Amino acid sequence: MALVPYEEGGGWAARQLHSPWATFHFASSTIRLQQDWRRLGVAAVVWDAAVVLCAYLEMEGIDLRDRSVIELGAGTGLLGIVVTLLGTKESAGIRALYPPCCIEGHGLCVSHVLLSPLGARVTITDRAAALELLESNVQANLPPELRPRAVVKELTWGKDLDNFPAGAFDFVLGADIVYLEETFAELLQTLEHLCSERTVILLSCRIRYERDLQFLRMLRERFSVAEVHYDSSKDVHIYKAQRGSRKADF
Repeated sequence: MALVPYEEGGGWAARQLHSPWATFHFASSTIRLQQDWRRLGVAAVVWDAAVVLCAYLEMEGIDLRDRSVIELGAGTGLLGIVVTLLGTKESAGIRALYPPCCIEGHGLCVSHVLLSPLGARVTITDRAAALELLESNVQANLPPELRPRAVVKELTWGKDLDNFPAGAFDFVLGADIVYLEETFAELLQTLEHLCSERTVILLSCRIRYERDLQFLRMLRERFSVAEVHYDSSKDVHIYKAQRGSRKADF
C-alpha cells in the first residue's frame, strides 16, 4: 500500500480514520487495531474494502484450511488477521472430537491441534515503513499458537519478487490497493509472479475514478476476471481473477 495521505469525505467516516484504534468482530473474535493516520497515512487506517472482504470470506464460508494465502498492501493487518483466524476455524472443532483427558493422555495439547496441517499459511505484506505497525497489530490480535501461521514480510510491488516463491499461493488478496495509477504496472507484475493456474485472486475496492476502471481493463488482459460481490451500503466491489479462462470454485 502506498504511504500517502488520502482524503475520504468527512464527518463520522473521517473521525473513524483518524481514531487511534478501530475494533471489529470476525471469526468469533474481537480484533482491536492500532491506527496511525498522521504518521503513515492510508497504510495505517482500516478501509471499508478490507471490512467487506473479511465479511465476504466469513459469510461465504470459503475454506482456507491448508491453503497458502498472501495479502498485498495489508496496512493495519485486519484482512490477514481474519484470514489466519478463519483458516483454523474448523480445525478447532477437533476439540469436540477429543476430550481433554484424551488429548492429555496422548501427549497432545490444544496448540498442536490448532497448528495441524489444516491451518492456513498466511503471508501479510506491505512496504517497509508500514511493517512495524502491521507486525504489532498481528501479534496483538492472534493467540500465541496461531502467530507462527502469519508471517509479516516486506513487499514493494515489482521489486525483489524472488523473495516470494513464484506461483506458490492458493489465494492472493488485496483490499483497496487499486488507486495509484503509477503502481498499476508493478501490481500486475507482482500478481503474475505470485499466481499459478490454481491461484484465486480476490480484490476488494471502491471504484472512485476512471483510472480504477483502467486497472480492471489491464487486469482482464492477463486474467479471467468476474465480479463476485457488491456491497451497496459501502459501495465496495469484490473481483475474482484467475489465469486464463480457469474459473475454479473456492
